[in-house]
Amino acid sequence: MCPATSWLRTRETKRAGVILIFSLLMACDQQKISELEEGVSSEAAVRKRFGEPAAIYQEPNGDKTLEYPRQPAGHVNYMISIGPDGNMSALRQVLTLANFRRVGLGLDQQQVRRMLGRPAKSQRYALQQEEVWDWRFADGQEIKIFSVTFDSAGGVIATGITGDPKELGQLGK
Repeated sequence: MCPATSWLRTRETKRAGVILIFSLLMACDQQKISELEEGVSSEAAVRKRFGEPAAIYQEPNGDKTLEYPRQPAGHVNYMISIGPDGNMSALRQVLTLANFRRVGLGLDQQQVRRMLGRPAKSQRYALQQEEVWDWRFADGQEIKIFSVTFDSAGGVIATGITGDPKELGQLGK
């Protein structure tokens, strides 16, 4: 077997594996989501289907928000709101272009985390005194990365979207 052909098959196998994992995660999440109903499902039902949240945020209106990241393997992060009555009041997939547009100068790391959930990756750059957080997300059939750069004080100084170098193409191919 030609080494180039071997590399190509390995590359195609990895790509197929990534697509399979993504499909299984999405199918599993969709089943969990379909079993929940806003205003009816209890916090216990949410936790039974999604497990323990990565973080819990108390909201000014009395709600609490449960964070369910699907990073780094997945391309979504969920925020599930539980009302004062103990029932789910909203379930949102937060890795969207609309939410990315809301991330700007003046926000800090805590605010960005509450908005987008745990990132897939974070990297410190000591010489520049910066930290970059990355989230993987699906933009149609393409997998992309949304990045936020923070200064040494933890404030947003830049954002950007690039293609995901780990992906070998598009989801549907």
